[in-house]
Amino acid sequence: MNGKSKKIIKKVALYVILILLALVWIVPMFTLVATAVKSQSDFYSGIGLFELPKNIAWENFVNAITQGRMLTYMKNDLIISCLKVPLGIFVEALAAFALTRLQVRHRTGLFIFFLIGMMLPMQTALVPINVIYSKLDLLNTYFGLFYVYIGFGISFGILILRGFFNGIPKDIDEAAYIDGCNKWQLFYKIILPVAKPAIATLIITDFLSTWNEYLLASVIINDNTMKTVPVGIMTFVGEHGTDYGYLCAGVLISVIPVLIVYLVFQRHFVEGMAGAVKS
Repeated sequence: MNGKSKKIIKKVALYVILILLALVWIVPMFTLVATAVKSQSDFYSGIGLFELPKNIAWENFVNAITQGRMLTYMKNDLIISCLKVPLGIFVEALAAFALTRLQVRHRTGLFIFFLIGMMLPMQTALVPINVIYSKLDLLNTYFGLFYVYIGFGISFGILILRGFFNGIPKDIDEAAYIDGCNKWQLFYKIILPVAKPAIATLIITDFLSTWNEYLLASVIINDNTMKTVPVGIMTFVGEHGTDYGYLCAGVLISVIPVLIVYLVFQRHFVEGMAGAVKS
């Protein structure tokens, strides 16, 4: 077998693997869509999981918005995400800048200290957070949820940005100082613009994790008018039965903001992740 035949076989094998991986993602998505357009009676008519009903139940989406209050839950999630994501990335960028550009003592030790935050399971903090928030009257507040989200997300952000900042040549710093830049100007006029791919990557991953976070939101938020999307969707599950068409319609509606954010920033996503792991 010559070299050309081997290349063709490898290429075919690669495409077969990619097609299988695509099916792994597409099949659950198709079942979600197919379920969302079924009425409750369709589930008792013997229709298959992968079959579309004869009559599309558009009322599932209407009911999810009106009866299910999806717009309220999405508004709450958007408020928290739009506050947490930019401020969290700004704090993480400041820390990464200090660890890579400033003469900070024990930089490696500080970086390891930040990384320890990724190893601590969120469940261990639920009881202390609940006790402290009860005393500070922070339960059922946007700030209470926003504050812990920043704390739990800072380690991953520093990991990504530190790796990307390390890949930016230090000669840029010297040229900036010669031109009269101070450290703050170096940070926001030079380093941040160069790090746009990494920042775009964090915007996507951070928005997605904040939007989909359930555990902390279920503990801190009990008021129905302030629930986020994951907690709010759980109210669609009945005690004695669940309308799965109604539930899946709510899930599909909740995906829209995340999809928009990804489509806006996906051009920089791969480049940002590649730059983050260089070091």
